[in-house]
Formats: sequence, C-alpha cells, structure tokens
Amino acid sequence: MVFSDLFFIFTFLPTFILCYLLASGIDRWTGNNSNIAKNIVLVVFSLIFYAWGEPVYVFLMIGSVIINYFVGRLIDKGEGTGRKTALTIGLILNIAILGTFKYAGFFGEILQSLGLPVTPPAIALPIGISFYTFQSISYLIDVYRRESPVQRRFINLLLYISMFPQLIAGPIVRYGTVAKEIMQRRICTRDFAEGIYRFLIGLGKKVIIANQMSEIVDQFLVNGLSELSTGGAWIGVLAFTFQIYFDFSGYSDMAIGLGRCMGFHFNENFRHPYCCNSITDFWRRWHISLGSFFRDYVYIPMGGNRRHQALNILVVWFLTGMWHGASWNFIIWGLYFGLIVMIEKYTLLRVIGKIPSALLHVYSLLLVITGWGIFYFDDFRKMTTFFQAYFGQSTHATDFTVESALTDHFWLWIVAIVLSMPVRDAVANGLQKMMGSDSHVYPVIINTSRILLSVVILILSTALLVGATNNAFIYTRF
Repeated sequence: MVFSDLFFIFTFLPTFILCYLLASGIDRWTGNNSNIAKNIVLVVFSLIFYAWGEPVYVFLMIGSVIINYFVGRLIDKGEGTGRKTALTIGLILNIAILGTFKYAGFFGEILQSLGLPVTPPAIALPIGISFYTFQSISYLIDVYRRESPVQRRFINLLLYISMFPQLIAGPIVRYGTVAKEIMQRRICTRDFAEGIYRFLIGLGKKVIIANQMSEIVDQFLVNGLSELSTGGAWIGVLAFTFQIYFDFSGYSDMAIGLGRCMGFHFNENFRHPYCCNSITDFWRRWHISLGSFFRDYVYIPMGGNRRHQALNILVVWFLTGMWHGASWNFIIWGLYFGLIVMIEKYTLLRVIGKIPSALLHVYSLLLVITGWGIFYFDDFRKMTTFFQAYFGQSTHATDFTVESALTDHFWLWIVAIVLSMPVRDAVANGLQKMMGSDSHVYPVIINTSRILLSVVILILSTALLVGATNNAFIYTRF
C-alpha cells in the first residue's frame, strides 16, 4: 500500500482517522495520560499497512523490534563493558538482518564473478528495511549514550519502528525526536489542519509532478535509450532530476503531515536542495535525516573533522551509496559525491564568498544532474550509452521527440522549476510584509488559499490516479 493510492486516501486513511479519534476519546475519558488506546490503534493500522504489501516480512520487522527491545533493556541495565557488549551485539544483529536481505545476493554475485562456486541467493527485498533498521540502530546508540531513555513498553517501541507514516520511505526519525510524544501527545485542531494540508501538498508533488515526469523519463531513458540524442539524454535526466525530488520530498511531506495529524512532529527532510551553491550545501538540504544519521553515528565517531577527515568523508559516502542499493552504480554514485565533497572542503568552501552565486548554482546543478545519471542506471551498458549521448557523442544533437517533450509538457516544466524554489515561503512573507504583522486579514487570506489549494490538489490527484499504473515511490526500493 502506498500513500498515493485511492484505496489509502479514501478508505484506509479515513478509517484510521476515525478509529484514532475514538481512541483519543477513550484515553481522555479514562484519564489515561500514556496514550495507550491511541498507540494500540496506531500499531494495529501500521501492521496492516505493512502487511498489505509484505504479509510475510511483517514478521521480520516484528522480530527485529523484539531483538532491539531486549538489547535496549540490556544496554540500560548494564554497566561498563557490559553495556558496550550489548550494544555491539545489537548492532551486529541489525546489520546482519539488513545485510542478509539486502546485500547477500550482491556479494554472492561478486564471489561468483571471482570464480568461486557460489550461488547468489534470490531474496526479495523487504520494503522499508533500510529505514527501520537505521531507526533501530539509532535507538540503541542513543540509549547507550544516554541521550534517550530506554523504552520499557514493547508496544511503544513497536510503534516507533512500525509507525506507518514513515515506515517504508522515511524520513529516518530519531527515537529522541518522538520519545516524549509516544507517551504524551495531544491532537489539536491546528496540528490536524496543518497535517492534512502538508499531506495534500506531498500528494500533489507525487501525483501531479513526479508521476508525470516519470513518463518523460521512461520515454528517453527506457524506451528511447538505443537511439538517444544528446538533447534526449539531457531532457531525460532533467526529468528524472525533478521526478526523484518531487517523489521523495512528496513522500516526506505526506509522512510529516500524517505524523502531525497524530500529534507527532517529525523533522524536515528536504530544504529546497536545488537552490544549493555547492555539493556540500546540496547534501545539507537533501535527505537530511540520512545525512545526519551518518554524521552522528559514523563520521563524528570516526574522528570527523579532527583526524583523517578525507578518509572519513569517503567512508561515509561509500556507505551512503551502499545504503541506497546493492548495485555498483550506487557505490560509484556515493564515491562520486564523496570525492566532490572532499575536494570542496579543501578548495571551493575556502573561497566560496568570492565567487558569484549564479556561477556556484550552475556548477552545483551540473554536478547533481550528472550524479542522477549515475544513480538511475544499474546496468553499465545502458549507463555507458546514456553518458555517451549526455556528453555529445550521439549521432544527432536533438530530434522531434525532444522538442515535443518540451512543448507538450511546457507547463509541467515551469511548475517543477518554480516549486523547486521556496516560492510558498516567499509569497507568505511578502503578504505578511504588505499587510503588516498585526493584520487580521493575513491569516484569513492564508487559510482560504490553503483550503482552495488543498481542494484543487485533491481533485486533480484523484483524477490522475484513476487508472494510473505507474505510482510507486522511488525510495521504497531502498
């Protein structure tokens, strides 16, 4: 089940909201301040949500939570080396689960290619395993560091790991972010309204922009790859550049919005990454939860900026590539950005204030777009064909399909470009300045605009989803 699915929007979600509000009433009526009824409802619906597409692997996730529950208790009770031993065991078990289901086939193929008598196992990848495994690891480390309290109720830890808004494609929510809200949270009208609006904004990003961009991507990088022109290569990868941003940031918006409706406040996962002025800046804005995970749990413990900085950067980016998938193109993609970030540390970032911002912006976008070309192709033959055309080694520079892709989807390109920038914030701030901070008209205009925009997005998205076949979120693969 995915968020951008008519069944989820018009059946699963309304049913959940009704049951959740009833549970909230039960908690208030019984005077329970621990959200027991709400948490039970959320866990039940989260397990149904996951089991809808992964009926077998829901038991793997529950098993993972059981392991982390007992390891967390051991870390909390232990002292000295006992705590460290428990943490080490927990980390090994989590990495082993992730490695078995995500990387066993990949490493089996490597060993086979080296001539060893190994048969690569064909194991289906459980949806969301990278996300919930990283959340489990962050929980154990934060308990070990005493930055977060251990969770003594199994159902509450199961809720944290399995919470359906962020289960299958993030953001990676730290336990400390929601620890208090698991036990104590209230649903207020403002949070609920903000959450619904944020959810619909994400739905619009996914259905109205990302899904339409995916058709252009397929036209050039799948169906037309064998006869790809240079213009076609650029149009195809530009379409993918917008598709992956609006797809993934749309999912994050929907997850944050759903969490807000339930009383949870997840951290932002995107901050207009295509407005960056360097690759370092880009990665401070893109998939923020993953970047902060590697920074806090890998980069800083290895020495951070204090020692072996270049090595630390390359290790983090190798792992970032590996996290995205068991394929060489993801490793190359990770090291590609790792090398650029490392070079920027010693060059560009030291003189960045002296370089025109427009030039920095063009430099950053060209490198990002090229990186998405590496990211897209897990077949090296196809990747080679693409980059030959991308760098001008095609038999023709452009063709009719390129012109058609631009003219037939003119407004889609304009909307994608505009919405990649902080337009909503600029409009809101401009209105507030024009009317004054004490104006009673400003909130009326903002709220009315939001309602109208939400209705338009819902109607357009519903119309586009009827009969749609290409609707999966990109990051559910990771």
